[in-house]
Amino acid sequence: MYSKKVTVVVAFALFSLFFGAGNLILPPQLGFKAGDTWWLVALGFCISAVLIPILGILAHAKLQGGMFDFAKKVSPTFSLIYCYIVYAISISLPSPRTASVTHEMGVQPLFDSSPLLTSVVYFILVFLFVVNRSKILDIIGKLLTPAIILILLAIVCTTIFNFEFSFGENVFTSPFSSGILEGYQTFDAIGAVVVGGVIIISINLKHTESNYSAKRTLIAKAGWLAGLGLFLIYAGLIVTGAMMHTSFDSDISRTALLSGISIKTLGSTASFFLSVLVSLACFTTAVGIVTGTADFVKGQFKDSRTAYVITAIIGCILGVLMGQFDVHYIIAVAIPALMFIYPITIVLILLNVLPNKYASKQVFRAVVLATIIFSIPDFLGSIGLGEVIAGISKWIPLSKFQMGWVLPALLAFVVANGNIKAETAKN
Repeated sequence: MYSKKVTVVVAFALFSLFFGAGNLILPPQLGFKAGDTWWLVALGFCISAVLIPILGILAHAKLQGGMFDFAKKVSPTFSLIYCYIVYAISISLPSPRTASVTHEMGVQPLFDSSPLLTSVVYFILVFLFVVNRSKILDIIGKLLTPAIILILLAIVCTTIFNFEFSFGENVFTSPFSSGILEGYQTFDAIGAVVVGGVIIISINLKHTESNYSAKRTLIAKAGWLAGLGLFLIYAGLIVTGAMMHTSFDSDISRTALLSGISIKTLGSTASFFLSVLVSLACFTTAVGIVTGTADFVKGQFKDSRTAYVITAIIGCILGVLMGQFDVHYIIAVAIPALMFIYPITIVLILLNVLPNKYASKQVFRAVVLATIIFSIPDFLGSIGLGEVIAGISKWIPLSKFQMGWVLPALLAFVVANGNIKAETAKN
């Protein structure tokens, strides 16, 4: 068995993995718009941004392999395609978004420079760190997370104890599903699949004497502890945003709202300090995403250094092209990609968490196929083709909440397992 100290260390590592600085801009505006239904959006947001990612880590603890293992039961070819799609999305959307957040929170308030200049300088530095692989960012990252957490806790506590505990009107048609869909934008379920394996490998290297069962128990305890921390931070930021309903204009941007709340609660100095910390944390995230993608491609080309560098260059070019746009635009552009890849990722996580007797190859294939098919209407709706498929969508349960894949995937799971049970009984 592992000591409590080891469990806490692993929990903090997992917390840091999911605690992307770019994600901090999402919860306050959710609460700001949800008003007195803030608890519903908090519940929805924490399902997709906390529970599912933590289940992804538990799936990794069970598999004790890499990202490729998550989808290989469908087929090795499908798994490889899935990996490429996930990495392509990662360097095209969440990585550039870190540059945009950095410009809006850390650069724009201080310098009258264009977002394109920020993006160019930002990703030149990212490229230099990616090709030179320095441990300095790991060291900085370990210091940044505690510092940001302390400031955020101060903001939340100051708001709860010093501001009127009242809320505005809800603007969401469905607060719960809006919270779930906004949780997609954290990319944390994808992060669990992509980077979770790194945590497993690290534990295997440090604790070679431990058996499979002990490691799995360690990761499970640490995972739930990290999840509790994420839940408290996200829920705190959501209720903070909800309590600020009279302090800002209704159309305020996500980054401006977070900055404005920090100024109102802690003053300009603390707000500036938060902006600097968030910018540095965003940079470490971008370096991690580009490095991880380059490592994956390198592995596909027999550890080719050339493949690694070319992938890093492509990742940084995409970062510059997308990173010059504002955060709101990048979030809007990400919606179609997330409406397609996130449901697949969620069902892969859930299937890998389940006992093997309920998650055979046949079950994987049936559930993933149903998820892909019934995600298509949601995807088409997200790119403005909702009217074209309106006749089909009205017959799909939950499609009006952009989650039409949920019940078909569940039905496919039940039917596939029923067929297997029937075949076993015959034999």
